[in-house]
Amino acid sequence: MPAEPALTPLHDAVANDSRADAAAAPEPADFRKAMAEFATGVTVVTALDGGEPVGFACQSFASVSLDPPLILFCADKRGRSWPRIRSAGRFCVNVLGEEQRDLCERFGSSRGTKFEGLDWEESRWGSPALPDVLLAVHCVVHDVHEAGDHEVVIGRVLAVDRHEVVDGAWRRPMVFFRSRFGVGEPDAPIAPDPWGIGDRWGWG
Repeated sequence: MPAEPALTPLHDAVANDSRADAAAAPEPADFRKAMAEFATGVTVVTALDGGEPVGFACQSFASVSLDPPLILFCADKRGRSWPRIRSAGRFCVNVLGEEQRDLCERFGSSRGTKFEGLDWEESRWGSPALPDVLLAVHCVVHDVHEAGDHEVVIGRVLAVDRHEVVDGAWRRPMVFFRSRFGVGEPDAPIAPDPWGIGDRWGWG
């Protein structure tokens, strides 16, 4: 009778597959460049920590659930603002209109005081609401999940404020695509540092 073939233990097969997957995974710079092909909106996540306003620009924002209303954003673990927002427990996601590039650059930068000279007000939910944004989503921190060098933050939505129309005109969202603001403009200049690196996945 012929001998039966030796069976590879399941955990060994899984380990081999994991090593092969890791070897085939893109390098961080290549992955960043690839993900720049996905057009996103731009938001600024804000909170009050110890009475001081904090915030950062964030592309990785999405709705999660309608009932209950939940959203998510991703925050870089190395960022300075996210730990303070988590400590505050409440935050506001400010969705920018296409004309608000100044706010995008202010909160996308790690330099300077982001709220200095800025006209903002504290919402009735206790977070900074930025002026004239397209949409403000007021939330409490519902859950946080570790995901590599980022954390996925689930927010439970308390209320939304919409500002789609100004002076009778419909507004357009800010769009970030291929390291540029807007789409359909192949000759548009690369976004200024630090936005020109290709993504702003929750750093600030």
